[in-house]
Amino acid sequence: MRRLRKVKIVATLGPASSDYQTIRALFEAGADVFRLNMSHGTHAEQKARYDIIRQIEADTGRPIGVLADLQGPKLRVGTFASGAAELEEGQPFRFDLDEEPGDGHRVCLPHREIFEALQPGATLLVNDGKIAMKVLECGPDFANCTVTIGGTISNRKGVNVPDVVLPLAALSDKDRADLEFVCDLGADWLALSFVQRAEDVIEARELARGRSAILAKIEKPAALNKFDEILAVSDGIMVARGDLGVELPVYTVPPIQKRLVRKCRAAGKPVIVATQMLESMIESPMPTRAEVSDVAAAIYEGADAVMLSAESAAGRYPIEAVATMDNVARSVETDPTYREVIEASRRAVRETVADGIVAAARELAETTDIKAICCYTQSGKTVNLVARERPRVPIIALTPVQSVLRRLCLTWGVHCAYCEPVDRFKMAVVGAARIARAEGFATETDQILVTAGVPFNVQGTTNILRVAPCDERLIFRTDPE
Repeated sequence: MRRLRKVKIVATLGPASSDYQTIRALFEAGADVFRLNMSHGTHAEQKARYDIIRQIEADTGRPIGVLADLQGPKLRVGTFASGAAELEEGQPFRFDLDEEPGDGHRVCLPHREIFEALQPGATLLVNDGKIAMKVLECGPDFANCTVTIGGTISNRKGVNVPDVVLPLAALSDKDRADLEFVCDLGADWLALSFVQRAEDVIEARELARGRSAILAKIEKPAALNKFDEILAVSDGIMVARGDLGVELPVYTVPPIQKRLVRKCRAAGKPVIVATQMLESMIESPMPTRAEVSDVAAAIYEGADAVMLSAESAAGRYPIEAVATMDNVARSVETDPTYREVIEASRRAVRETVADGIVAAARELAETTDIKAICCYTQSGKTVNLVARERPRVPIIALTPVQSVLRRLCLTWGVHCAYCEPVDRFKMAVVGAARIARAEGFATETDQILVTAGVPFNVQGTTNILRVAPCDERLIFRTDPE
């Protein structure tokens, strides 16, 4: 199955998409990676979904990526004696550690870490920013505030603290248990919530022990301030715009998104744009024009992937949502303006031999009649570097390592294909030609580019680039050794 687009689609599974027929339909409609949201569902339910994905992978003969998204610490207020209270702008309100039910004047905030980090003048947001308060005075067990945006505050609503770095680890006890579960299960990517600093990612990587690639979710202002350090220690990034739009002025999110996508592209690391992309399709079979434009904007920016959340997990039209995303992507990528935007935003990186080879591969492919760039890889790094160049021709990733193929399902423009291990470059070229023909990328009269590293089967040795015919008889004739 060959996708007719470069950007990848991530679809979240949930109550609306938990059986074989629906998940397979989502895959056939265009989903490349499936997200397991660990905020909802039991381990048994997530394992059942994972097993179905792997069965579909076996039935279709195509690798499928699995992204497990950890919940992260959840900061919530306590309960109210009457279930809720009405707050008006300008009135005083107190948060404390007293577990007694709250009222219109106070409520328990059972997170001592918040009080330890607060300073007068800080902002507290409740219920996704629908209620805002300014801290007037605070101590180790209380915060006296004034309401700046009023509304209804009710039991266990979430709290955001955008102005300070909280002394909280990104991994709660639940997250640690979930991390071990999904790594043992075989998740290809691990999405880390509540990232504030590079150390949060490093801790998750140590716990994963190489079983999953680590993707940092950027959803807090503190993460933006430390983004370069976080990117350096992450395998990929998710721009979680929903949470960013709560903790920051919503009009600042689009330029932030563009900036982060470009930094990830320059680093050669996959980046997902996520949250509320086709939100109306939870209830409607048709998206709004604004939503379509939003998805298109992320694709024009060169994002590796766009993600569906509730649209595919709990919505009434999960398959239609994936098909819509696929259609938008194909429409954008056939627009001549798309190539102009992508190429204008390309950054030249020439620091290593691999950098030079992938840049040369892209230039050769675009100035001669090359049908595909075929990359033999052990770790996937060279493939990500080729994808960083955003070439006009398809990228075929060839590896005997199944886990690498699945992780590369998230990378822009990459078609993943399993190959047997090889120990000679000639056989690598022959294998690439056979796969390019079999997968419909080329015919015997066409040419491909092949990159590889000698010695074979060693990570980080990419040092060869060859233009090769797809007719293996010509390969043997010109390279008898």
